[in-house]
Amino acid sequence: MTCIRMDKWLWAARFFKMRSPAARACELGRIQSNGQPPKASREVGDLLQVKNDGGDVQVKVLLLSEVRGPAAVAQTLYCETEESRDLRLKLALGRKTLTHFEASREGKPSKRDRRELSRLRGRS
Repeated sequence: MTCIRMDKWLWAARFFKMRSPAARACELGRIQSNGQPPKASREVGDLLQVKNDGGDVQVKVLLLSEVRGPAAVAQTLYCETEESRDLRLKLALGRKTLTHFEASREGKPSKRDRRELSRLRGRS
């Protein structure tokens, strides 16, 4: 394997849309390489933990690439660990089971709505 910068690999593997947010994530400690926070200019390690908007993902690096290609090619660069996949699916299931609140109505609440709000707030 040849050497490649951490931010360039994260960009090529499509964890980030641009290299600058990937470098920023390295600076903020949202990326861990073999259990240690790397700089953006360091080499890619074997095991990465990525914390971004999509959630926490722990991956094994399989291939290195400096070129950002299609998503199908980017998915061949890494393999997600079983523990990470199970945790991500469990959290997704938890989000699905949450009740969705009705969109707020425009204008003044009706008498029925006010009574329901009072009941929810614990007032009589």
